Amino acid sequence: MKKIIVVFLLAIITISCNNVNESETQSTPTAIGVEIPNDSTRISLYGGDMTTTRLWEAYIKAHNEKDLKTIQNINDDSFKGYPPNGDVIDGSKAHIVFLKDWFSKSSPKWTTKYMIANQFTDTKGVLNQWVTSGQDLTDTVDGEEVTLHHVHDVLFVNGKIKMIYVYERATAKE
Repeated sequence: MKKIIVVFLLAIITISCNNVNESETQSTPTAIGVEIPNDSTRISLYGGDMTTTRLWEAYIKAHNEKDLKTIQNINDDSFKGYPPNGDVIDGSKAHIVFLKDWFSKSSPKWTTKYMIANQFTDTKGVLNQWVTSGQDLTDTVDGEEVTLHHVHDVLFVNGKIKMIYVYERATAKE
């Protein structure tokens, strides 16, 4: 009988020692970087919602199909675009005018190579969702087909594209 009591007590002790508090088992997000706004504070970046990558894919598809209505629907009204030439495209309507002119002269095509979603909540409590992506852009310049490599940093707010930074480099001549 003593052996049964000892085994029973050891089982209770073992179970009580291995009891993990539920709040300890919930995973906390892992920071993957930082956002450093103009005031130099550091705000942690976390892996983002993948719906933004699907929206970005739809946006790229609309560009490839010259579907200006879809592009305008995805753009926030206060859209800002920063192309690699240093210009600023201010507003969704200005973006559509820019694209309409470009598409009338050329047939650019983007091929996506990667997309990374991340997000943070700013000091005002607004969720900022970003996608950083790499695309190859094939276009015709002066009658010759060229391929450029683009990196886009795209800001989504409330399911709309609010801002895009576009960085560009020529294809390496290897």
